[in-house]
Amino acid sequence: MSVQERKQRERADRERLIVATARELAEQQGWDAVTTRRLAERIEYSQPVLYSHFRGKREIIGAVALEGAAELAAAVRAAASAADGPRTRVTALARAYLDFAERNPAVYDAMFQLDGGLPFAQEDTPEPLKNAFAALLENLAEVAGEGVHPGLFTEMFWASLHGLATLTRTRRLPPEDTERRVELLVDRLAVI
Repeated sequence: MSVQERKQRERADRERLIVATARELAEQQGWDAVTTRRLAERIEYSQPVLYSHFRGKREIIGAVALEGAAELAAAVRAAASAADGPRTRVTALARAYLDFAERNPAVYDAMFQLDGGLPFAQEDTPEPLKNAFAALLENLAEVAGEGVHPGLFTEMFWASLHGLATLTRTRRLPPEDTERRVELLVDRLAVI
């Protein structure tokens, strides 16, 4: 291995460490606790080293969001592929989405609540975000209904899931009724 390759590997490892540490700190104490000073202390590198990877907290949030989008896409696809038939597939997708949001609140916030500097629904949208939407679209297109654009249907279904995730987490909706809400969402929105 050349010196250049070793340096690139070390740089990639450091970047993964920064993102993992920011994510861990945010999940434990919230995003307000994630500062470059704290991250530098936790990973035992200087702040200038952090700035050589990310220009600031916004870019770190963006990196966590991209990582989370890849994980969400994988979770949705895994749940949907294990289900048999459109109804169970859509229900499994909804549960997987809501479970991801509940298990990873800081990551979910990085993806959808905080400014990570990432463009959504544009030509320059990063691939992990496009892929997460595609994971939803792949499984929802068949239940959109005749004459309904699958992309628009997927956006509406996603908006509903996002609303449920956000309102349940902030205790605006009682969590014990989540399963009934999922059933209602599938029954009323999906054409199965």
